[in-house]
Amino acid sequence: MQSLWMLFASFMFAIMGVCVKLASDLYSTSEIVMYRGAVGMISLFLVIRHQGGSFKTPLAGAHLWRGVVGVVALWLWFYSINILPLATAMTLNYMAPIWIALILLCAGWWQAKNHVEWPLLLAIGMSFVGVTLLLQPAFHSNQLSGALMALVSGMLSALAYLQVRKLGQLGEPEYRVVFYFSVVNFLAGVLGNVAGSGLGKVSWHAHTSAYGVALLLAIGLCATLAQMAMTRSYRLGKTLVVANLQYTGIVFSSVWGVLIFGDVFGWHGWAGISVILVSGIAATYYNTRNNARGAAIARTDPIASEV
Repeated sequence: MQSLWMLFASFMFAIMGVCVKLASDLYSTSEIVMYRGAVGMISLFLVIRHQGGSFKTPLAGAHLWRGVVGVVALWLWFYSINILPLATAMTLNYMAPIWIALILLCAGWWQAKNHVEWPLLLAIGMSFVGVTLLLQPAFHSNQLSGALMALVSGMLSALAYLQVRKLGQLGEPEYRVVFYFSVVNFLAGVLGNVAGSGLGKVSWHAHTSAYGVALLLAIGLCATLAQMAMTRSYRLGKTLVVANLQYTGIVFSSVWGVLIFGDVFGWHGWAGISVILVSGIAATYYNTRNNARGAAIARTDPIASEV
């Protein structure tokens, strides 16, 4: 039953995606990133102080690297959500386990290991077939830039996963990883707004309605609640079950996209989402099964799930 916390987390991430898409009509991407970081930073600060946690870390450089990679991925993902159908942007970002599998596969070849996991290699190949099916309409519209950004976001998310795993192996607690990621989010958003203002672009929007403020608060709170629920799920639930339940976020996003934004997919779109979903589950299975540290490392994965 503890694994069902992942369903709640996936649902929250899907709602966050909806709010990001709606907020993109009122605020710039840098502003959304900034407010997402501010809300997460403040709420986590209060939780950590209440629980008596420590903010002191001997791994400031590792946190900074994880934060920079993660915030670039988040930035690209939020931008792609504004351009693409919600389910498409969510699916491409959720390809992180596929990219991780590809990175580990290439690392194995580089280290002259002759063993090949053919089912894993098949999952990787099929996922790119799914990408081709899913993005077929993008090649004939103005959505290609958003599609490429979502793909790059998934790749960078994979690097963030690996960095978070490293932090977990070095003994860094999950709450500290999430907190400092939120801090980097906030600072990057501020710098993005300042840079935009310097280039003559309108980067600071006034809060003229409660609707806009509510969207920004919802983005930060949904992300924070989702990360907390996901962390609890990985800590108490069965690792493989939890990891696969994470992909329900794609299903939730598809439903929200159809109901709220009127997204319409042809057969190739739904086929692409299905193929990527199945391939991601297969890659997650083999990565988890073959990982010598198993559950200990998997517990750190939820921190990187929102890049």
